[in-house]
Amino acid sequence: MYDRPAVLVRLEDREGMVGWGEIWCNFPSVGAEHRARMLESCIAPVLLEQAWAHPTHAFNALSQRLAVLAIQSGEPGTIAQAIAGADIALWDLAAKRLGQPLWNLFGGTPKVHTYASGLSPVQPEKLAAIKHGEGYRSFKLKVGFGTERDMANLRALREMFEPDTVLMIDANQAWTPEAALDMSRKLAQFNPIWMEEPIRADHALTDWQRLAQASPIALAAGENMRSTEEFSAAIDSGAFAVIQPDLGKWGGFSGCVPVARRAIDHSQMFCPHWLGGGVGLIASMQLKAIMGHPGYVEVDSNPNPLRDLFAAPYLRPDNGIITLPDLPGLGITPDTDTARSFLVKHR
Repeated sequence: MYDRPAVLVRLEDREGMVGWGEIWCNFPSVGAEHRARMLESCIAPVLLEQAWAHPTHAFNALSQRLAVLAIQSGEPGTIAQAIAGADIALWDLAAKRLGQPLWNLFGGTPKVHTYASGLSPVQPEKLAAIKHGEGYRSFKLKVGFGTERDMANLRALREMFEPDTVLMIDANQAWTPEAALDMSRKLAQFNPIWMEEPIRADHALTDWQRLAQASPIALAAGENMRSTEEFSAAIDSGAFAVIQPDLGKWGGFSGCVPVARRAIDHSQMFCPHWLGGGVGLIASMQLKAIMGHPGYVEVDSNPNPLRDLFAAPYLRPDNGIITLPDLPGLGITPDTDTARSFLVKHR
């Protein structure tokens, strides 16, 4: 990824208190501007109609009011992403008004386990060594680049670290179910704890179930799921050992907290997905901290100025663990003045 955009949501109440959120906008390259306009034209008017007693009330109203538009426009994903970013900002604002960190508002813990993701297929051990030096102790490798390369990369990582170092693999929907099963059997010797999106996310749940039953590596997915019903069906299917919602892509806190609780109730690991800017990353950490359950938060290893600028204090874990601040809301205030050189659109 050479284009690393971020759409930030700034929500201010009558007393001048501000909440921040972030909308997923990685693809396509023009997607950030489109989502910003969607926020401006469709989300903001609904939010400004009234005072909201609770963030989830606003989330439900937005989801209901824009449901038909999502169908008619053929853009359910884009609309869901804009709602999600607004929901994050609403929760940040609500927690600030109560003077509590989001993790504490839900009775969570400030400590979250992290992993370094985005290790590319070209000498991933070099980037992994850098991230290890920064405090990361778990690593996710991109696979799907041919059997020989995938096996060589995993072998290099295994030989580099202690045997109990946690590794994950992510195929980004690269394989057919048959190829995924074949590769899972070949890569299992390197003991990755999960295989993420080995097949297309829109495969029938029965395909995922068959793969899960035969694969020696546990399956992970969720970044491309987009409703309570879809997550519930996935969790109930038993196909997934790891559930990975992206709270800037769907749901925000209002949607993803119930998903996390359901996953945990089904003994599935909850690991938020995130590959965007710093506001969304901190929100993902807060989401994981809320649950206080085994699992990891994803931190992309690749360059991203809008992540580093907004989340700098929380990018260097201590032996794999980030401790979130005892500050209200998300616990950060984006330095938009410093980020001005990156600004494309501002309203």
